[in-house]
Order: sequence, then C-alpha cells, then structure tokens
Amino acid sequence: MSASKAFYVKNNNGTQVQAIGLGTYTSLGGDCERATLHAIDVGYRHIDTAYFYENEGEVGRAVQQKIAEGVIQRKDIFITTKLWCQFHEPERVEYACRKTLQNLGLDYVDLYLMHWPYSYVYRGDNEMLPTDANGEVELSDVDYLDTWRAMEKLVELGLTKSIGVSNFNSEQLTRLLANCKIKPIHNQIECHPALNQKPLIALCKQHDIVVTAYCPLGRPDPAKKQPNFIYDAKVQAIADKYKKSTAQIVLRYLIEIGTVPLPKSSNPKRIEENFNIFDFKLTAADHAVLDSYNTGERLIKMEHSIKSKNYPFHIEY
Repeated sequence: MSASKAFYVKNNNGTQVQAIGLGTYTSLGGDCERATLHAIDVGYRHIDTAYFYENEGEVGRAVQQKIAEGVIQRKDIFITTKLWCQFHEPERVEYACRKTLQNLGLDYVDLYLMHWPYSYVYRGDNEMLPTDANGEVELSDVDYLDTWRAMEKLVELGLTKSIGVSNFNSEQLTRLLANCKIKPIHNQIECHPALNQKPLIALCKQHDIVVTAYCPLGRPDPAKKQPNFIYDAKVQAIADKYKKSTAQIVLRYLIEIGTVPLPKSSNPKRIEENFNIFDFKLTAADHAVLDSYNTGERLIKMEHSIKSKNYPFHIEY
C-alpha cells in the first residue's frame, strides 16, 4: 500500500498534512516504536505524539530507522508533538521544546501544539500532574496567550515548522486568533460520532484551521460492546455495504465532516485497516445514521483541572 492512496490537507501556512495520522497515546514499552515502524511501511506519513505520552523516544527511533533504511526522507513525514501543562510559563517553553526534540532525536518537529489551554505549577520535568497536600492537581494561572507568544518564537528559531493548539474551545480560539502573530494551523480535539463537534469544526474551517480528531473510534470496548457507533447493527449494515469494518466507516465519516482522524493502534492489522479508507465515499443517508449517535458526551473530561479559569469544557463548544 503506497502513501499516495491517502490524500493531503493544506494547512494555513502552506504546509500540508496527510488526511489521517497514527495516534500513539498509551502506546508504550516498545509497542509505540513497532506501531510507528509498521505505520510508515503501510504508508502513514503523519504521526502524533506528546511529551505527556512519554513515548517521543519510541516515535523518534522508528522515524530515524525508516530514514536510515531509505523508506522515507525527513521531509516526507509530519511529526506532531505537544507542550505539556507544567511548561506554560513563557521562559520554560523553549526549554520544553528542546527537551522534546532531544527525546525524538530530531532537529525540528512539523507541528508543536499547546496540549491544553490551562497550566500546572512546575515541580520538575517529570511531574506531569503535580499535586498538593490534598492530592489535588496544582493549577497555575499562566495566560495561554503568553504561552503562545513564546511558542511563536519557536517557529522563528526553526525548532518547529508550525504551531497549533489542542482542546481549545470556541471562545479560547477566538481570543487567540485576535491576539496572535502566527495563526494556529491545527486544533486537536476529541471527535467521534458521539461528539461530532460540528459547531467547532465550522468555526475552525471559517478561520482556515485544520481539526485533528483524537479518540476517533471512541476507545472501543468489545466486552461491553461500546461505543454503540462501532458495535451497532445499523453501522454494521453500512460497513457490509462497502465491504469495510465499522471502524473504517467511522474514520471515513470523520474525514468527510472535515477532520483529520488520529486512530491509535499497536495492532498491525488494525493499523493497515485504519489507513485503508480512501477508496469509498459515504452517502447522505450513511451520514444521517452516524449523525444520530451525537450525544455530546465526552470521554476525556480532565475533571482534575475543572477549577482552572481556562478549563475548556464549561461551554458547549
């Protein structure tokens, strides 16, 4: 399977990104490295990681191996990683980015995202969720605009080609757009048929910001037959019609509603299956079925950060 099967999406700064990416959250212990190696062989040219995932090293080793083998050149692959919440103070941003580049073994990343709009107190590089005496996460009140200005400098320094955000709501995004020198190219958000995010996708489209979709398959649980949009007979009937799996139907739906999905898998067969979604199109009737699962229910609520003034989920979108 060649990389040419998947189309590319244009970013607002002239760069482009493949219309699907490999998600790597919770992929550890060598699984992430094996998954990335296989994904590149299959044709993926878009890999998503984060400092918080603690697997940047695995992604980096896989990418370097495939470059050494001549399968890809560095310019062929789009690597996204993210600034974690304890590095939001402007003076820590460049340090955090350089640490990430060291983890990856790369000179630059293609996209550096602010992982969340809220921030934590810095208690050390590895204290991802610093807690106080009561066991509550220690929030700080750094303004994400100040963090963003420090991220803009990373582009000038050549440490990242592009910058973007993750988990920003409509108000936060609008405020950022009114106060930035460099526009975010992406907003990475939880998105699947149960949380289809159409209002936020529309806002991002209006401002020429690509939406990347994490948890696109809603974290399937075969034992519980959840989420229903993967296991329901109505979606299975659509899958049968196209000779695809229900997961492929969901990923295709997410592409057609205007997102770039980031399915996470370390299973070689599923990595291939998730990529093989560019040879069919859904009908309006198929879309109506998938739209019917939209309850607005989130999987990722980050309730330990709910007291932050920058917690993004207090409003509808």
